[in-house]
Amino acid sequence: MIKKVQIYKKDKWNMLNVEVHGTRFVVRVISDQWGEDNFEFLSRPALMHWAESTFSKERFEGTEEERLDIIEAFKQV
Repeated sequence: MIKKVQIYKKDKWNMLNVEVHGTRFVVRVISDQWGEDNFEFLSRPALMHWAESTFSKERFEGTEEERLDIIEAFKQV
């Protein structure tokens, strides 16, 4: 069984979803600039490391509240 979790969705072209396939996590990033990117992780710590580096304070182009909401959504996966 595949569990799908939506981390954020700005519109139909900008979203990030995580699919849980047993012990694997597949992150699907859909963006109007880059198209679709997929990232696969074999553990929760690897997923969280990617999320925290991708959505670091230095790289995130939004408010701190939005960034923290995204990190919290990853923790709930």
